[in-house]
Amino acid sequence: MFKVFQERLREFGYVEGQNVVFEFRGADGKNERLSSLARELLRLNVDVMVTVGTPAAAAAKEATAVTPIITAVVADPVGAGIVTGLARPGGNVTGIADLDAELSGKRLQLLGEVVPGLSRVAVMWKTGNPAHKSALREIETAAKSSGVQVQAVDVRAPSEFAAAFASMTRARAGALLLLADSMFSLYRAELLDATAKNRLPAIFWSRRFAEAGGLMSYGTNYPDLFRRAAEYVARVLKGARPADLPIEQPTKFELVINMKTARALGLSIPPSVLLRADQVID
Repeated sequence: MFKVFQERLREFGYVEGQNVVFEFRGADGKNERLSSLARELLRLNVDVMVTVGTPAAAAAKEATAVTPIITAVVADPVGAGIVTGLARPGGNVTGIADLDAELSGKRLQLLGEVVPGLSRVAVMWKTGNPAHKSALREIETAAKSSGVQVQAVDVRAPSEFAAAFASMTRARAGALLLLADSMFSLYRAELLDATAKNRLPAIFWSRRFAEAGGLMSYGTNYPDLFRRAAEYVARVLKGARPADLPIEQPTKFELVINMKTARALGLSIPPSVLLRADQVID
């Protein structure tokens, strides 16, 4: 994703090694480290901070009310208390909202379309991610209208994965909906292996999961978010104030279906779903 961001920024005249320097910090999926990393960047007197994920945006916002912050990926920034409004962010934060919480209800609907007789869905989430409470509310609302029961499974560390899947098996969950979090992304292979071993149809937020063997993904086109985040950075570096730049929402969403995984699970994907797919992996 950074390459996309870097290339777009170059189009605005900002070239690494010539007139811009990048400082990278990553929490390795451990959200509790984000606050200290944000403060570390501030000690370097950076001109702009770019965040990926709601926990990172919240940590950066908590660390500074002065340094401009551009969110490349953030879900429900108003609900998470990061900005006061989308049209008028009102502070030092602006960027792109990825609508991930709002898309969670659609993911539940897709599972219902491809898994016959689905009556119970496990939702894996993580305490400490402020976006997940909004996503769970969206899922509960969608579940009520479809008659599906939701089993919310809170996973705070990779060491809890095995127990989480065991609880899904005991509860007879018929499918899994994984909420977006950097820890889940970092341990993508382990999670995909667990869904396969438990023969659990699952839907994810990022196409990387479907490309790596997950059944389905439905979410934002993330390269597009990073391109647009670079545009915000360029505008801020040229003098614009984040408070004057409305937060944008994505316009590109993609549904990816892995047919090899569907066959392994004994699922027949309805033609109505296949026709809506942006990519079918076979």
